[in-house]
Amino acid sequence: MKKNHFNVGVLFFICLITLPNFTTKLLAQYNSSKFEQLGTTLPTPNNYRTADGSPGHEYWQQKADYKIKVSLNDEKQEITGSETITYYNYSPNPISYLWLQLDQNLFEKNSNTYQTMAFNFDGKSTRGMQGFVAGVNSPHGFKIGAIVDAKGNKLNYTINKTMMRIDLAEPLKAKTGKFVFSIDWSFLITDSNKMGGRSGFEYFPEDKNYLYEIAQWFPRMCVYNDVYGWQHKQFLGQGEFALTFGDYEVAITVPSDHIVASTGELQNTAQILTSAQQQRWKQAETAKEPVVIVTQDEAIAAEKTRSTSTKTWIYKAKDVRDFAWASSRKFIWDAMQVQVGGKKVWAMSYYPKEGNPLWGAKSTHSVAITLEVYSKYTTNYPYPVAISVHGPVFGMEYPMICFNGGRPVVGGTVEQNDRVKYAMISVIIHEVGHNYFPMIINSDERQWSWMDEGLNSFCQYLTELEIAGKPWAKDVANPYPSRRGPVANIVSYMKGAPNTLVPIMTNSEQILQFGNNAYGKPATALVVLRNSVMGKELFDFAFKQYSEKWKFKHPEPADFFRTMEDASGVDLDWFWRGWFYGTEPCDISLEDVTHYRLPKIASDTTKTVNPTFTSKIVAKADIDRMFENLEKAGSKVFEGERAMLAPGANFYNLKLKNVGGLLMPVIVKIKFKDGTEKTERYPAEIWRMNPVEINKLIITDKEVASFSLDPMLETADISLENNAFPREKKETKFEEIKK
Repeated sequence: MKKNHFNVGVLFFICLITLPNFTTKLLAQYNSSKFEQLGTTLPTPNNYRTADGSPGHEYWQQKADYKIKVSLNDEKQEITGSETITYYNYSPNPISYLWLQLDQNLFEKNSNTYQTMAFNFDGKSTRGMQGFVAGVNSPHGFKIGAIVDAKGNKLNYTINKTMMRIDLAEPLKAKTGKFVFSIDWSFLITDSNKMGGRSGFEYFPEDKNYLYEIAQWFPRMCVYNDVYGWQHKQFLGQGEFALTFGDYEVAITVPSDHIVASTGELQNTAQILTSAQQQRWKQAETAKEPVVIVTQDEAIAAEKTRSTSTKTWIYKAKDVRDFAWASSRKFIWDAMQVQVGGKKVWAMSYYPKEGNPLWGAKSTHSVAITLEVYSKYTTNYPYPVAISVHGPVFGMEYPMICFNGGRPVVGGTVEQNDRVKYAMISVIIHEVGHNYFPMIINSDERQWSWMDEGLNSFCQYLTELEIAGKPWAKDVANPYPSRRGPVANIVSYMKGAPNTLVPIMTNSEQILQFGNNAYGKPATALVVLRNSVMGKELFDFAFKQYSEKWKFKHPEPADFFRTMEDASGVDLDWFWRGWFYGTEPCDISLEDVTHYRLPKIASDTTKTVNPTFTSKIVAKADIDRMFENLEKAGSKVFEGERAMLAPGANFYNLKLKNVGGLLMPVIVKIKFKDGTEKTERYPAEIWRMNPVEINKLIITDKEVASFSLDPMLETADISLENNAFPREKKETKFEEIKK
């Protein structure tokens, strides 16, 4: 009640000094759409996906189990395989045909990727030209053999670029249907350095060996769900994968002098590893530092051999959405275990000698800290192993295994190798982090890149913040030089020309500036949301709720938006609209400051008391009259109100203009004439009556020397020149503030 009476008095005074400038714009902007609910922009809640962001009581998803036998031909760089898929229809619909992804057809010479490739060749773009020429002359892509059902009957199928439809003789029954079928296939492995992509081989001419990173290597089921039906949008290379969970049993046959890293758990260790390697494996179970299972000396010795015999490595994995592996006779292999959620998880690395000394010192530790930090903020890591592999692919993720770059520069400077070190640590954190988004929290990458890349980049930043002080990171800068996460780093993108920007909520294949849009901006948005809008406690609780609700399920953007609001009690529709559905930047200008003061003596009528601001005298008689009128109206006047409006009080009316259009909190740093400072924070709802221009009254008992907005660079304000009053005499350099 006391607060309400106090507000009456102060509101009366605020209106006295601001009403003439406020009323007209209040009426014009009253129904501002920027604070309205997203409403029909989001899909209607239903029995599958509810209004609080949870899976509904009738939520369903499909399952696909795989048994695969695959052989690597090290002479021809070729993969040959056969698979048996058991597909379960848990949907409420009968299904008459199945859709599978044929991702290797991305590299087929008639693929839509090459047919739609557009670049301006200027005679100098040799890299782009090399990829184009390699593509249009490509011998790559799947060669599909027999496709039969469980009884050996041939199945009719149709290949449409990177998708294949298999027609069923009888529809799969709703909710209980199960269908077993088999496919034979082969393809030539691509040269990753020549054709790019997310897998391939690297050739080492010095020792004439290959290192293979094998992914998107078998026909795999498309997702069928309640949102899109079949998600069979063509794979053009940018939009990644929508995949179904299942169990895998995979037999990988390679030359017997190769070492294989893979999704899943190795089933036949005794047949694969030497006795010395098995002893090291046992030692690694309790070691506090990575133990080398296959040493560099053993790898160098293997580089000199060319075995004509083979070994078959057998791996099993449960509840995974994909499967990848790597193979080379060049691999060094180290491992240790880390405690995650009350259980031990293997952290491992595989790398050629060319990766040392950096990889032996940093890789497995980077895997371990990723598991620890991500599990704290999302959900406990459920799998038995997490692997980092060094080869030609600079960064790509799969369940339990990822491919990462970061090769030391031979003979390079300290600065050169420092850049490599940070790039390597960051990419390992990022790719191991993808185990959570989207391998566990299984969003649709073909449709929404930000749901895995953006959320993952945000968690990567949280992990990088915790590296300092770790024994293995003594040579790592504090603070860590994060690329994405610090809000100031997104400003150059946010101030770009409008025709170069698209909303975060853009389909993966149509995104401009992919790195900034799908990684940087959503990651930054979450940093702003956590630090400056919601607060860490509310954000962390809601973010973990989202992770727990949707682990091993298929979330959509609305599920994320709704969970974050429901679990925090914070209305964020204005935030999603501005950051995710729009492209407007934040540019809040402090246009003017007017200083009103109550003189301590009646004879003080000096107007120019503070040349810094426009100054005006408020007569004490006017204040007394205000209190008298309040008391006559039956309102009790409290001493706190009288004290605040006592002689000597200073009232600063700040005129704020939203130049950029993006709604953000207003953060004001106040520097007093006595040298002291304080910061006031006003929620974004300060703009709710007028999203263009507002006035904010600040009452102090001390005189102010200056005001400045966003002093810690929390809001991605693209112009610092209009953030201070009085204006700086020289142009403020953004880089200076950033430091």
